[in-house]
Amino acid sequence: MLAISKIGRRGAGLALMTLLVACAKENTFVPPPPPKVGVAYPLQQSVEPYLEATGNMTAINTVNLVARVQGFVQGIEYKDGATVKKGTPLFVIEPVPYKLKVDQAQAALDGAKAQLLQSSIEFDRQQALVSRQISTQANFDQARANRDVNQATVEQDQANLQQAQINSGYTQVSAPFDGTVTQRLVSVGELVGTNSPTQLATIYQLDPIWVNFTISERDVQTIRASMAKHGITTADVIGKVPVEVALQTDRDFPYKGVIDYIAPNVDPSTGTLNVRGVLENKTFRLLPGYFVRVHLPLGKIDAVLVPEEAIGADQSGRYVLVVDANNIVQQRKVTIGETFGSLRRIQSGLTTKDKVIVVGLLQAAPGEKVEPQLQTLSADDAK
Repeated sequence: MLAISKIGRRGAGLALMTLLVACAKENTFVPPPPPKVGVAYPLQQSVEPYLEATGNMTAINTVNLVARVQGFVQGIEYKDGATVKKGTPLFVIEPVPYKLKVDQAQAALDGAKAQLLQSSIEFDRQQALVSRQISTQANFDQARANRDVNQATVEQDQANLQQAQINSGYTQVSAPFDGTVTQRLVSVGELVGTNSPTQLATIYQLDPIWVNFTISERDVQTIRASMAKHGITTADVIGKVPVEVALQTDRDFPYKGVIDYIAPNVDPSTGTLNVRGVLENKTFRLLPGYFVRVHLPLGKIDAVLVPEEAIGADQSGRYVLVVDANNIVQQRKVTIGETFGSLRRIQSGLTTKDKVIVVGLLQAAPGEKVEPQLQTLSADDAK
């Protein structure tokens, strides 16, 4: 019985050792496979870079309509906010008193002309008599003086008539150009123009319309260097270089125009150059006072493009993750430029031979190995 007991214990020990060895083999650490990431070669494509700025819209013409003569407002000939043509009557200011002054000035002129005619006849008669030594030189001199005085009176009365006609014209305030008129600031029957010109309303010309924006001194130097390289002068820019505008709610830049003014100096207080564009605005979508986004195209170039989501940022700047020949992730510092569709221009730090991680960035870490899955960027993404 004792021998059997010893044999049983030995067998149990061997079984336990076998079980422990088996468990040890099963618990051996096996590293996980490298994460799969999508990579793509940067797209090289011809694009048109641009300067981006914030601008504001201003009317080409803005005029305060004022009463230049004194009187009661007799009529308001437009509806508040109406779009009117040049010459459209807008306000009527008590015209009768000024019409009477025109009639008075006309009557005075007619009388002066009659006096001039009579004195001219007398001058001619005296001139003929003196030549025949029938009249005296004194009579001739007096006739000439009377004629000259009457001539001066006619000229004075002509000026008075013209002034009276001008004042009479001021009794009707008309649109100086095609535009939109604001709400009236006076009422019918109100006395205006008593001590100084009274503002009646304001008219804005909305088509075409201006956009004003500024360019930094650094960008100015870059542009001027490019202009000099291509033999372009400022005269070549005005009226020819396009400018694009977008409202805050626009995704693209639907409003097109051209540069029509460039300031001759950089503002030393801001270090910027004032630039202005002019755009058609037939639908009045653009209004004075709007703040807008401005694109100034700079001409086509060949650019290196990657998806916007492939670009990261840290305290040192922007970077992308690339995969080397050993499938090891590396962080690459880059300088970025403009966006084109869903792609971003890379100005430096990347070539078209680099495999950039575009999918699975959260699974990739610099210095770690990955399993790259090659993808292809589409040129349509840059539109």
